[in-house]
Amino acid sequence: MTSQMIALIIAFVLYLGLMVFVGLRTAKNNNSASDFFLGGRKVGPWVTALSAEASDSSAWLLMGLPGLCYLGGFKETFWTAIGLIVGTYLAWLFIAKPLRKCSIAYKDSITIPEFLTNRFNDKTHILSIVSVFFIVFFFTIYTASGFVACAKLFRSVFGLNWKIGLLIGFAIILSYTILGGYRAVCTTDFIQGSLIFVAFVISGIVIVASLGGFGNAIDQVQSFTERATSGEFGSAMLNAFTGNKTFGAMSAISAFSWCLGYFGMPHIIIRFMGCRSNKEITTARRVGITWMIISYIGTVLIGTLGTAYLLNKGILLGADPAEVTTTGLKVLGTGTQEAVFSETMLRMFPAFIAGIFLCGILAAAMSTADSQLLSASSAIGQDIFKGFIKKDASDKTVLLVSRLSVLVIAIIGLILALDESSSVFGLVSYAWAGFGGTFGPLILLALYWRRTTATGAIAGLICGGVTVVVWHNLSGGLFNVYEILPAFIICLVVTVVVSLFTKADDEVLSKFDEYKTLED
Repeated sequence: MTSQMIALIIAFVLYLGLMVFVGLRTAKNNNSASDFFLGGRKVGPWVTALSAEASDSSAWLLMGLPGLCYLGGFKETFWTAIGLIVGTYLAWLFIAKPLRKCSIAYKDSITIPEFLTNRFNDKTHILSIVSVFFIVFFFTIYTASGFVACAKLFRSVFGLNWKIGLLIGFAIILSYTILGGYRAVCTTDFIQGSLIFVAFVISGIVIVASLGGFGNAIDQVQSFTERATSGEFGSAMLNAFTGNKTFGAMSAISAFSWCLGYFGMPHIIIRFMGCRSNKEITTARRVGITWMIISYIGTVLIGTLGTAYLLNKGILLGADPAEVTTTGLKVLGTGTQEAVFSETMLRMFPAFIAGIFLCGILAAAMSTADSQLLSASSAIGQDIFKGFIKKDASDKTVLLVSRLSVLVIAIIGLILALDESSSVFGLVSYAWAGFGGTFGPLILLALYWRRTTATGAIAGLICGGVTVVVWHNLSGGLFNVYEILPAFIICLVVTVVVSLFTKADDEVLSKFDEYKTLED
């Protein structure tokens, strides 16, 4: 074993040990379901902001998007990033304060299904059942993307077998989520968000300097593009670069429509509910937006400039070795472009520093997976078990059921992640559309339109979810539009139309008017 490998292992062990320690340290604070699922609504603005953004960004920020950039998809990456930044800002501006206030007003709701059920006074609890179904379904897919990222990282850095990498990520994420709950997730997300931020800032500066300044860096990237489009790097890269040249208005709209996801992402908007006070939301919003802008600039820099940087080091990603005509290159094969960040870090910094920064990928994967597991398990424990099966269940029993749910969902996600051809970006985009197209319109209507009915909400939720699944599995023409857009529109329209054709509940209307008069 080389000294470089030892240094990398030490960095990873220290980092992973810290995450488990946080879980153990915060476990003693979980005395109730509210503590485990929402931290007792006592989380400060900085932790709220970085936790929300870190759990939002996931591994695709350091793997999916840079990999897309690497294959010439700068336009798609740009519009996706712009959409996400806009969506984040609008969610903080229009949802954060109202949702926190509204969730407290409606029986101090601590989960999204519980909030929707209380807000629309759904005595049938059908809304809760449908909500939990979609939460568990899409979060299982989302969680699988985090495990895939862990496997790709460990294979890239340590050459580990895919399944071993999956199991390591599975064990670490599962341990501190089950032990520490919401506070552990928020605290680790704060640490991980800080690490991601520092990694992008430093590596962005270093990669520009190492390529001789920004002007020289762009020239080298253009040279790489010309060589790729000439067929020098094989058909896989030729098709990717040629395909990205056809990026048009529909593609830009699809990429920008990622912004719609923020209005309905349970593991993100739950952070708004857990913030200590509405007065601190403004600070959290400013911190979160600043983090996002700088992080996305780093994503674009590493993904785009990494093409030239790695080529100078004799490394080529995303190509079939049998088709590359250039001699002297180490070609890592098709599908490896999502390792551009890790491969760049390994060659840019000393082993220990590189190891710490590479933990940023692990951080991104874990910060999202833990949040998703917690949100899904809270839906099962609080909304299904206590809501239907055993209404008089104690907090201790609910916590036990929720922790068991974390384990089961994680295992299913692990099974889905066994496919080595899985794309982090692909899995995330599907789950993102699922939540944005189902819960997004309902959250907005719940906060701003008093006339929304439970029947309308149920109809919209079902239609939105079905649209996502169907649209995702069709292709060609209009179906090339990202599924979040049609699903969001259909869910919104169906909810409004059905609500108008169903009788409004006087109790719901009066309660909404009462909520609107409450002080922040």
